[in-house]
Amino acid sequence: MKTIHYRIFKGLIAGLLVGLNPAWAEVDQMVIQAGVLLDRGQAKAAFDLLAPQEMPRAGDPDFDTVLGIAAIETGQFTRAIFALERVLAVQPENARARAELGRALFSVGDMRASRKVLMQAKREAIPQGAANTIDQFLQAIDRTEEAARSSVKLYIEAQGGYDSNINSGSGNPNVAVPAFGGAIFTLAPSAVETSSTFTSLGAGLFARHVVDSRWSVMAHLSGMTRGNFKHSAFNTSQFDLNAGASYRYEQHEFSGAIQLGTYSLNKASAREQAGVVGEWTYRPDGFQQWGTYFQWGHLTYPGQSARDTERSVLGANVAYAFRDGLLVFAGGYVGREKERASAFHNIGHRLLGGRAGLQQSVQDSLATFASVGLEKRVYGGADPLFLVARRDMQTSLNVGFNWVPANHWRVTPQLSLVSVRSNTATSGFSKSLFSVAVRRDF
Repeated sequence: MKTIHYRIFKGLIAGLLVGLNPAWAEVDQMVIQAGVLLDRGQAKAAFDLLAPQEMPRAGDPDFDTVLGIAAIETGQFTRAIFALERVLAVQPENARARAELGRALFSVGDMRASRKVLMQAKREAIPQGAANTIDQFLQAIDRTEEAARSSVKLYIEAQGGYDSNINSGSGNPNVAVPAFGGAIFTLAPSAVETSSTFTSLGAGLFARHVVDSRWSVMAHLSGMTRGNFKHSAFNTSQFDLNAGASYRYEQHEFSGAIQLGTYSLNKASAREQAGVVGEWTYRPDGFQQWGTYFQWGHLTYPGQSARDTERSVLGANVAYAFRDGLLVFAGGYVGREKERASAFHNIGHRLLGGRAGLQQSVQDSLATFASVGLEKRVYGGADPLFLVARRDMQTSLNVGFNWVPANHWRVTPQLSLVSVRSNTATSGFSKSLFSVAVRRDF
């Protein structure tokens, strides 16, 4: 990843590598060799070559410039700041060193200083490509600072599309049931795959109050209702409330929240949830983050208490934003749904899953995205009808794009494919869903 990272960065700031420091052609062999290593994407080797000579060479602008860049590429941001500040003390007109210093300050989370330095670099006579890259950093600073302020945000979203299997039903209405000697039974129409066009309307309210530079409290309320043009018995609605607090310390953020939710089918409550979630997120710089989370929830099914479970999930995720607008992410998790009724071990199960995806900005107002997911579920007891312990393997694919036609508006066409393979005939299904969502943020 380091090699890819450096090559992309090199392409984005190529303008800063030409014409701003002609002395590179005349510097000593060590600096030249380090520059070649950087050009090859071998930043660690370049840093290891220069770092032992920092004390005797400190103050040499050519040495310090290359050392600063190598330090940034290897995550040694404090060393980079010191080296690049030494460059500017000798060469205050060195726009390249100033832009690199802005990048290093951004990486340690000093947004105010980074903005000041980048704005100064942008005012220099720098190539357009370098100016565009600086603009990307400035936009990232804006997003980071916005997230740290007290705010109340509202959105409304309307959606329409086609779902090939609105009830996640079986594709085959005739099923052999081992508990009855393999006799063939015909499923009720409500259990067989049913397609329909649909519309939905949703809204959400998010509020954050910043108590001080480290503590924030927040709440998120959202709701959605979906109606099918055919088969209104499968109309659904969902409402969720999250409320909690977060604590930030340097590049770490710890958060915890209470979660409440209800899911209704044909205006009757079908599932209710109450639980908690805790999360740790680490952001070493403005372009990458990783973290872990734990979720616990009590799931109840009104009128079907045998299905009630307690769900626990532990997961981890990582995300990286490249400077060309590409965002990649991946995560994995393990968990368990434990049955509350001791006689129904076939309800409880263990799960293992993962998800990965990417988003690529095509232009300021357009970005494409794609993600894939996989989840394996192993149930704890034999199904009373099929006489085997159920095993499911679910795969999913989601592709689409986000278009921002105007400020505060977003249009999202997307295609979702889901497939569940199971060793019990009534549990497997497949579906494809195409939708177009229009969202307005306030």
